[in-house]
Amino acid sequence: MKDQKFLLVGLRFCFLISLFFPCSSVFCTDSQYLSPSFLAASPGGQVLFIAEATAKKVAVFDISDNQVIHQYSFPDPVTGVTLAPDGNRLCVTTAAPEGEVYMLEVRSKKQIFHLSVGHTPTAPVFSPDGQWLYVCNRFNNHIAVIDLTSRKVVARIPVPREPVAAIITSDGKILYLANHLPAGPADGAYSSAVVSVVDLEQKKVEKNLQLPNGSTSLKGMAISPDGKYVYLTHILARYQLPTTQLERGWMNTNALSIIDTGQKKLINTVLLDNVDLGAANPWGVTCTDDGKHVCVTHAGTHELSVIDRAKLHEKLDKAAKGELNTGVSLSAEDVPNDLAFLVGFRRRIKLIGIGPRGLVSIGSKAYIAEYFTDSLGIVDINPEIRPRPKSVPLGPKVAMNKVRQGERLFHDANICFQKWQSCSSCHPEGRADALNWDLMNDDIGNPKNTKSMLLAHQTPPAMISGVRGNAEDAVRAGIRHIQFAVRPEEEAQAIDEYLKSLKPILSPYLLKGKLSPAARRGERIFRQADCASCHSGDLYTDLKRYNIGTGRYRETDREFDTPSLIEIWRTAPYLLDGRATTVKEVLTIYNPENKHGDVSKLSDQEVDDLVQFIMTR
Repeated sequence: MKDQKFLLVGLRFCFLISLFFPCSSVFCTDSQYLSPSFLAASPGGQVLFIAEATAKKVAVFDISDNQVIHQYSFPDPVTGVTLAPDGNRLCVTTAAPEGEVYMLEVRSKKQIFHLSVGHTPTAPVFSPDGQWLYVCNRFNNHIAVIDLTSRKVVARIPVPREPVAAIITSDGKILYLANHLPAGPADGAYSSAVVSVVDLEQKKVEKNLQLPNGSTSLKGMAISPDGKYVYLTHILARYQLPTTQLERGWMNTNALSIIDTGQKKLINTVLLDNVDLGAANPWGVTCTDDGKHVCVTHAGTHELSVIDRAKLHEKLDKAAKGELNTGVSLSAEDVPNDLAFLVGFRRRIKLIGIGPRGLVSIGSKAYIAEYFTDSLGIVDINPEIRPRPKSVPLGPKVAMNKVRQGERLFHDANICFQKWQSCSSCHPEGRADALNWDLMNDDIGNPKNTKSMLLAHQTPPAMISGVRGNAEDAVRAGIRHIQFAVRPEEEAQAIDEYLKSLKPILSPYLLKGKLSPAARRGERIFRQADCASCHSGDLYTDLKRYNIGTGRYRETDREFDTPSLIEIWRTAPYLLDGRATTVKEVLTIYNPENKHGDVSKLSDQEVDDLVQFIMTR
């Protein structure tokens, strides 16, 4: 308790100093919005550390006084924050192609060290003994293993695709890791992101746990206080159905998956929606300290779900034994389709702030990072009292400009009929969910792979088939025919501005921002193989449509839009129906007549060099 009081007094003093010397923090930076995303609580629960993504800061929040008492600043957006088991070391990750891990001493507020670990590091996790740190390098598709004694990365463990969240078991032997997107082709009968079970002693993936078909946009992970279960939030897309309606989760449902850590297997996946009301974009998840509840934030509907854990597992056990009969669920296999499974032991609490993401629980209270209102949500989840959510500003209120309004609307399921999904449900961060969807704009029965919205307004026409003249038309058609809504024109205009503001991220295939020797050779081959005739200019597209033999079935001779190659490293799978897992497959297996680049005479090495160049775009 003395240490906690010392910490609070010291932090208040530093905050006062920072008012007069704003560069006294680790680094100086400035941003119009804060965008709180992740939270970590001190061991005693007196202080919260709040990662403010776009402000490039970590705010220190005094719970007793409900105010920010100190800020740490960084040169890049903050992507993760966690405390060591000793409570005196704060780890912060920041997003950049050469992303950094910062280790800070909480009491002195001094930096212990910082270390470049990979492309867009996030979700740092300490080992229980505090001697190791594990960091998800999202766009390198691996886990960096850091020895905190030598302060070096001693291993990199490959994982399937875009690791974004991780949880460690209490014995420090197993790391459960959420891969954001599916990694395989999209044109088969099954497409799903996976949870990697990482053996930390062997430093390798022991197995990948398959989630239900259509699982994508994995976000948050939590482990129960007894260590028996891991909880995971994600979208469960019904991508194999034509997009003709939204009722009863026809297109997207929103899910919580439960993993048994003893058996290292998926128990089941439950839906967080109601029969006629979606709970879009589940994000953060945590268990209360007493183990009685699982809490989930819904970034699309601005809510908090509070689930009775004992009743949840009791019902799941009955389903596993075939003893359950809810009218929908007769067996365990039925549970992921049961929109009424949580009825009776889940509460949906409407929050005041907008865009809830990360959360922690302290006692009976949940603390929530509210991204778009730059605020901290606070709600007492004690079932014996009526919840009265509060939203505490983390800084001066700043009016949203057009781009910020568009970003909020893009992530807001309130513009959707029955709140099943937001635009970001299929386009996370404005990119793609790696699934095929059968949209109605070009007939039925011909599903197409989701396109990234990056540069959509600069590269007309829109859609793979070019059926929309431009991205402006596509945005408005999406509101009408995907969200099934009629909305004011100014909302579509704001979404346009947000999408126009998206900037490409440097490829992880670059070496310190430059081409490797193989990629330089590939650049020459790119021109020689006639790739540059269609993928031309700064955006690598001539904005025309061609029949290059990639159409199938009824679309065999159809022309398709030339896509930009910018950020192609991020947009797998490839081709109109996602049949190609890699760019190499596009150039070889699915290019039999040489219409998609003159590569048939290239050696294997030359093809590999060409791929290396393309993947740097």
